Amino acid sequence: MSTIPPAFLPPAPCAPLQPVFAPLLRDACASLAAQAGDFLDGIYVYGSVAGGDATPGVSDLDLTLVLRLPPTPRQGNMLEAVRLALQARHDTVWKVDFDIGHRSQVLAPENLYSWGYWLKHQCRCLWGDDLAPRFAPFAPSRAIALAVNGDFAQVLASYAQCLDAERDPAVIGRLQREASRKLIRSCNLLRQDGDSGWPASLDEHAAQLLRSHPAMQAQIAYFLAQARSGAVPASGFAAALRAMTDWLATQLAS
Repeated sequence: MSTIPPAFLPPAPCAPLQPVFAPLLRDACASLAAQAGDFLDGIYVYGSVAGGDATPGVSDLDLTLVLRLPPTPRQGNMLEAVRLALQARHDTVWKVDFDIGHRSQVLAPENLYSWGYWLKHQCRCLWGDDLAPRFAPFAPSRAIALAVNGDFAQVLASYAQCLDAERDPAVIGRLQREASRKLIRSCNLLRQDGDSGWPASLDEHAAQLLRSHPAMQAQIAYFLAQARSGAVPASGFAAALRAMTDWLATQLAS
């Protein structure tokens, strides 16, 4: 008797990129190729810019850099200088972020559900050797959720600590937005193998959680509001973030 294969995750974004971000993307590729081309394997964009729904002046530019070898301290410092220079030159994004890996790390079998999934389903290659075709499409699985967001407790604790010390309203708003998005996406950890579908947007992540935990309606609505671009910073956010992080950790432990 034949079995029906599980549905695959949505493919990586492929819609036309927004013209407003074209100068920044060209500058990023040219600057990185000029400064790091001898050890840079590929440049990928992900997030809202990759998806074609970024908000100029509010969204971040998120780039994944795959290097040929692990970076030396000098190379790491040079990439950070390029990142800061791009951020200073372009006001079409709030921030420029680099996620950095190296080729053998990306292609290692033990990183299949982290790097493999990431390049195959979240990134679009802008420059260099596109490694995404090396991976078959992935089916929904808890292994991917763990590989991508298993660090949630540490990451969210760091956001809460930063918020405790921050006084700049603009920075507070950005940190609250980033922390809310990480928290909402991390709720996908509560899925079980065999669960159908895979949330793409924040609203889909929230809806998936509420189907199994409807009592969390108020908490999820709070963090969804804070995750929106342009949201007014909420007082008491760090305490709410810690409480929700503890709740999620408790659910996973049980």
